[in-house]
Amino acid sequence: MNLAIRDVRHNLGRFGLTALGIGLLLMIVMGMGGIYQGIVEDATLLVDELDADLWLVQAETRGPFAEVSRLAPTLEDRALAVPGVVSARRFATHTIQREHGGRQMRLVVVGLAWPQDRGEWLPLASGRRLAQARFEFVADESLGLSVGEKLRLGRDVYTVTGVTRHMIGTGGDGLAFFTVRDAQTIQFELSPEAIRFERESRRARAQDLDLGLTQPALLERAGRPVETLPAIGPAMVSAVLVDLGPGADGDAVRATFEGWPDVSTYTSDEQRSLLLEGPVDRARRQIGLFRALLVLISALVMALILYTLTLDKLHDIAMLKLIGARDRVILGLVLQEAFLLGAIGYVIAYVVGMQVYPFFPRRVIITNEMLIWLAGAVAVLCLIGSILGIWKAMRVQPNEVLS
Repeated sequence: MNLAIRDVRHNLGRFGLTALGIGLLLMIVMGMGGIYQGIVEDATLLVDELDADLWLVQAETRGPFAEVSRLAPTLEDRALAVPGVVSARRFATHTIQREHGGRQMRLVVVGLAWPQDRGEWLPLASGRRLAQARFEFVADESLGLSVGEKLRLGRDVYTVTGVTRHMIGTGGDGLAFFTVRDAQTIQFELSPEAIRFERESRRARAQDLDLGLTQPALLERAGRPVETLPAIGPAMVSAVLVDLGPGADGDAVRATFEGWPDVSTYTSDEQRSLLLEGPVDRARRQIGLFRALLVLISALVMALILYTLTLDKLHDIAMLKLIGARDRVILGLVLQEAFLLGAIGYVIAYVVGMQVYPFFPRRVIITNEMLIWLAGAVAVLCLIGSILGIWKAMRVQPNEVLS
């Protein structure tokens, strides 16, 4: 005869509600860890997927994910001239917010180096990858766009050719993959009035110069589009991704790049570390603090619950002692109920969490290591929480059955 099971059957309703409450509390603890894991995965996703040997970014900056980085696209050709480099790809990224379909949509624009990079590595849920240099893009499913849908950005209309899954940026916004040229157009395109004012400003500056007075033809050229003016460089990119050939001396190649005054050089591992130590660090510490508080609260709640359950059984415990039951029987009663409560709460946390987490605004990733950690934490909480109940049960005297 198992006394713990019989006691649970006798108080099934209260025990079930208690287990449900503990399970929901443990679900939040599990979710906090999953949110942090999701933030880490989202932050390092592009670095891992692009898989470049070296990242060339603007000098004295930490890369396009940590801060603004601006490089001339001609750096791609310069990098290819370095011995040991087999490929160099332009890369551009920025975040925009637009209204589409009556709702505000925030997306991270990622420019791929067409035609070297057509997005073959993208995990498509439907549709296809980029097939032409302009006016196509691949969007993540979190943006709510479907294959064939059109999105107006500036004066141009772009068509969704494919939909990815779990391609999220550091801030939790969905990624949208364009060619570099389209990404630059979206970032630097001005309204017609702004373009007209900018051209008039160039013309006015040229009129104030002696060169403009002596060569009137320059005034006419100043009013032309930017791309026709050789003195004004093309649109900037965020980084250049470099791949080394087999057997190449990575240290020597990096030393060459570090000798260039206009760039800073990082490996993929260094870019990943900069992300985790920068934008993700505060979120990690904050979530860690919340997890610690929730674990402490869980321990207190379980201790109070088990203590209350023990108080309700004081008469029964005194009766057991009066008929000669050993202390280990009383100890087993309290511990078995504690671990049964924790086990049921753990199962509830897992089952309910797996149904609820997909609806969270941020991705929640539950790993096997996290489940094992939580199981160990629940066991420790049950043991610690039962101490107060055991202390009270051991102090019960057999003659208290007569009171």
